[in-house]
Amino acid sequence: MRMLVSLLLVLSLSSLAFSNENATSYILPRPLIFETHELKSAVDDVNVNVNCTSWRFAAETNNLAPWKTIPAECAGYVKDYLMGRGYVVDLERVSEEANVYASSFGFSGDDGKDTWIFDIDETLLSNLPYYLEHGCGLEVFDHTKFDKWVEKGAAPAIAPSLKLYEKVKDLGYKVILLTGRRENHRVITIENLINAGFNNWDELILRSLDDDHKTATIFKSEKRDEMVKEGYRIRGNSGDQWSDLLGSAMSQRSFKLPNPMYYIP
Repeated sequence: MRMLVSLLLVLSLSSLAFSNENATSYILPRPLIFETHELKSAVDDVNVNVNCTSWRFAAETNNLAPWKTIPAECAGYVKDYLMGRGYVVDLERVSEEANVYASSFGFSGDDGKDTWIFDIDETLLSNLPYYLEHGCGLEVFDHTKFDKWVEKGAAPAIAPSLKLYEKVKDLGYKVILLTGRRENHRVITIENLINAGFNNWDELILRSLDDDHKTATIFKSEKRDEMVKEGYRIRGNSGDQWSDLLGSAMSQRSFKLPNPMYYIP
């Protein structure tokens, strides 16, 4: 009798254990399975974004050694930045800060010598349509191809810069446009500027044949030297390249616009 009871108890417990095991396996979800390549891809995307953000910061702060093209892995990052809200916000920030400075500065008199210098390409006019067709900095800068684009006279205005330009004019500054464009592009450059909304500048300075062999920094420094010798007080200078801003006869304040696409020494 005891043996029968023991047997029945064992069978009952075994049945219960089997039932509970099935119930547990049914109720508990299976562990989440991540595809290895998907996880690796997500990590790679994060690393590219971080590395390219760091590279862009170094480029904009002039901490990089001279470079000819953007890193290949940053092609998508740079394009997304230029086409996104970030680029616009950065341009607006520069314009707003320059506006505050220009508005708060006391003129030394009414002699017309208080001056603001503007670069043209990527400062007043945007060549983004051209660069979208040429890798947004992934290709080595080609002067011949770029000159053909310039000759179309189709570069749109950079809206925040146009706003600053108009403000500076209204405040009474002498406005000088100092560009690395060549003298043979004077007519098309004037047409492009006017069509984009820029009017009534005081002087437009382009490269002559004698300036062709000079770096941008030397060329623009020499032109600013001439302004200072003529008694002009360079209160502000706006440019997208450090070569627009550095050198001799620097302005009292310089405003660097963002440009991660190319470097001009």
